[in-house]
Amino acid sequence: MKLTRFQHGDVVCCGVVKDDEVAVIDGAPWDDFNITDTVFSLKDVKILPVTVPSKIVCVGLNYREHIEEVGMKELDTPHFFLKPPTCLIGHEDAIIIPKHAERVDYEGEMALVIKKPMKDVTEKDALSHVLGYSCFNDVTERALVTKSQAYLTEAKGYDTFGAFGPFLETDVEPDGLDIKTYLNGTVMQADNTGSCLFNVAKVLFAISRCMTLLPGDIVATGTPKGVSPMKPGDTIEVEIKGIGKLTNLVQ
Repeated sequence: MKLTRFQHGDVVCCGVVKDDEVAVIDGAPWDDFNITDTVFSLKDVKILPVTVPSKIVCVGLNYREHIEEVGMKELDTPHFFLKPPTCLIGHEDAIIIPKHAERVDYEGEMALVIKKPMKDVTEKDALSHVLGYSCFNDVTERALVTKSQAYLTEAKGYDTFGAFGPFLETDVEPDGLDIKTYLNGTVMQADNTGSCLFNVAKVLFAISRCMTLLPGDIVATGTPKGVSPMKPGDTIEVEIKGIGKLTNLVQ
C-alpha cells in the first residue's frame, strides 16, 4: 500500500495512492483508518511530506564505501543525530541554498516512518513498529561538517534540508533495495540498502535505547558514496526500487 499526505485547495488530507489517483482516508495513517469514496487525481493535488514528525533521526556512516569516501572509520554501533522538523519539505518543493553556504551536498537515503511508540525494543520486534518506507534527501552543508563535527546540527538543520516523499510504501522489505541519486539526470549514487553496516532493525534497536520514537517520527538510514555539491538550478532525485522517486529543484 502506498500512503501519502496532500493538499487539495485549502484542505490537507492523508490518502492511499493507486495508479494516478489518491483516495482520502478517515483517520491517521498509523492508526486504523477507513478509505473513503473521495478520490482525487494526483495531478490535481500538491504532495506534502508524508508525516509531520516530532523529530527526524538520521543515521550517519552506515554505508562502507561512503565511510571511506569521507575518510572516517567504521563504527561498532549506529551513529545517529537529529534534524529539526522545520527542515522538512516534500516532493517537488525547492531546496534553498543559504546565501552564506560554502558547499551544500545531497545525500540520498531510505527513510522510514514509525507507526507506534517504541522504546527499548528488541531487534526482533523492531520492524513491527514501522509504518512504511520512503525516499529522503539529508541535505548537508559539507563545509561545516568538514571543519568540525561540532557543526553537525547547523550543517544538517537549515530550512529545506530534509526532502521526504513522495509516497510511503508499507509493503516492502527494507534491507535489499536498490537506491540511486540523480543530479540533473546523471546517476551520482548507486548502492543497495543491503550494503548498510547496520540494518533497519539494528538502527531502531540502537535509537530506541536512547529515546522514545513516536508515531509519525522519521528515521533516515544513511547515504551511500557519491555525495557532491548542488547549485541553484539543479534537479536532484532520490529513487528507491519498490518505493518511488523523490524530486526537488535547487534554488
